[in-house]
Amino acid sequence: MPVVAERTPAPRTPRQRPAPRPAARKEPAGRAHSLWPYALIAPAIGGMLYLLVYPLVRAVLISFQDFRLRQLIAGDAEFVGFRNYRTLLADPQFWEVVRRTFLFMAINVVLIMVIATLVALMVERLRRVGRTVVLCSLVLAWAMPVVAATTVFQWLFHSEFGIVNWALTSIGLDSFERYPWFANGTAAFAILVTLIVWQSVPFAAITLYSALTTVPLELYESARLDGAGAGRIFRSVTFPMLRPIFLLVFSLEVIWTFKAFVQIWVMTRGGPGDATTILPVYAVQTALSSQRYDLGSAASMITVVLMSGVLVLYFRQMFRQEDETR
Repeated sequence: MPVVAERTPAPRTPRQRPAPRPAARKEPAGRAHSLWPYALIAPAIGGMLYLLVYPLVRAVLISFQDFRLRQLIAGDAEFVGFRNYRTLLADPQFWEVVRRTFLFMAINVVLIMVIATLVALMVERLRRVGRTVVLCSLVLAWAMPVVAATTVFQWLFHSEFGIVNWALTSIGLDSFERYPWFANGTAAFAILVTLIVWQSVPFAAITLYSALTTVPLELYESARLDGAGAGRIFRSVTFPMLRPIFLLVFSLEVIWTFKAFVQIWVMTRGGPGDATTILPVYAVQTALSSQRYDLGSAASMITVVLMSGVLVLYFRQMFRQEDETR
């Protein structure tokens, strides 16, 4: 047989990898492209700093200066340290205004939260037509300008042409004929509380209703099967689920009520006497009527500190309760 010679395979040569391409240098246009988003938001940030931060810093500086009408014109205000704050804290009228401010805030916030919660629970149980009517009414009341609503309330309680006096005298209460509501401190205080609650309930009610729609229906059904009533369901199911939303709404209402200046200034200007004067009104009265811009700025700064302190205390209490329930 012929012998077949075995062929040995040729040795494989290692495949040469292509040489790496040199890294492209970043052109200056790339750096400009990365800075373009910051350039777009720069006008908004600059406007915010000018409209919000600058007035706050300016008010802080004025509160530490002797700043009156002469200094406003000449611009040679002298730094006096904490003298303005000591003057305010030693004034008994200032502490009376602080007490009235916290009373005003507490009454308003409690009424707003209670009424808004009840309205939100009612809207959740209504049918589509009733729900639409109530929500549209809330939006219309919420959209009404503050000055317009205040003017309407002024005419409602007008001593001669007000519909409130006409309605009360029509049902036999003759003592309310031409009754001067805004000449009575308690009556003026109550009217302002009614106005602010009426303006604030729509936002709180709509926000809470939107949060109620996120609660699973299975939780309500299981609670009813266990024999829980409406109050027990709200305390054990609804409120724990919506605690962050309640906290948010409460915080916003504290802020808005604390700085309720427009309604009081348009309706009573803090009167009669000082019956409706709260800290923002007191600060403006001090700055404008007495030309003491330094004391007015100091009162504004104290208002900010007190409002922040109330919110911090409430946040700590809420977070502590959340930690205990975990």
